[in-house]
Amino acid sequence: MVKRLDATEKAIDLIKELKAKHGDLMFYQAGGCCEGTQPQCFEKRGFYLRMNDACIGIIEQCEFWVDRDLFEYWKFSHFTLDVLDGFGVGGFSLETPMGKTFKIHYRLFTPEELENLRPIKREGE
Repeated sequence: MVKRLDATEKAIDLIKELKAKHGDLMFYQAGGCCEGTQPQCFEKRGFYLRMNDACIGIIEQCEFWVDRDLFEYWKFSHFTLDVLDGFGVGGFSLETPMGKTFKIHYRLFTPEELENLRPIKREGE
């Protein structure tokens, strides 16, 4: 099965640091103007999911959820979670006080990958 989500070593290191400080975490990527389009990191259950939001994978035991409408737009794309120095659009993500921001790099799946994609989990299922 082809994964929909991966992470860079830099992102994994930051997740481990945040988990040591905050406990279990989750990620949510919205597509709206208020949240921006970058992934947000929260304490697990620190963000309320909507029906049919999509969990596209797990990084370091942290579920990565995508807004249901954004997922429909990006469902043919692979996500790679990365981290950059600086402040992103959203100020609610746990890495913000550290002067870091999570970022996603996208690439389209190949036709072969599309035939073997790992299924997603939907909120409410």
